[in-house]
Amino acid sequence: MKSRTIDLQSEIELVISSTEVCHVSMVDLDGKPYVLPFNFGFHDGSLYLHSGPEGKKIEIWKQNPNVCVAFSSDYLLRYQHKEVACSYSMKYRSVLIYGKVEEICDMNEKKHYMNIIMKKYTGRDNFDYSLPALKNVKVFRVKPEKIEGKAYGY
Repeated sequence: MKSRTIDLQSEIELVISSTEVCHVSMVDLDGKPYVLPFNFGFHDGSLYLHSGPEGKKIEIWKQNPNVCVAFSSDYLLRYQHKEVACSYSMKYRSVLIYGKVEEICDMNEKKHYMNIIMKKYTGRDNFDYSLPALKNVKVFRVKPEKIEGKAYGY
C-alpha cells in the first residue's frame, strides 16, 4: 500500500481538527532543530497558538519566525500476517504547515483567538478573560505559506 497526497482542503482540515496536539518545529539560535508540542486553534485557514510571555521559543521567533507545524491523526496498526513482522504497518493521516509566526498584540484580537483555541478543546467559543490574564499570555498566528498532506492506508 502506498501513501497518497492529501490535496483537498476539506481533508486537510479534517486531519488538523482531529489532531489533539500539533508539533511546532523551528531552528534555535545555535542553528539546531527545536520542536515543541502546542495546543492550538485553526480557523479561516490560519493556525493560532498561545504561550506564556517568556521562553526559548519567544527568543527564537524574534530572530527567525519560520516554522513547520506537524499534525497527525487516525493511527491504526495493520498487518497482512500476524506472525510476519515486516507485514505490519501503521495507517495514518498527516499535514505539514509551513509559515511564519506573528504575534497578536491587540487585546480584543487576543481574546478572539484564545476563544478559537478554547473552542477546539471545550466546544464553547465565548469565554471571559481578565485584563491581567490577556496581558500575560502571548498569542500567535501562523498563516500557511505551504501545506503538504499525506495519508497511508486511507
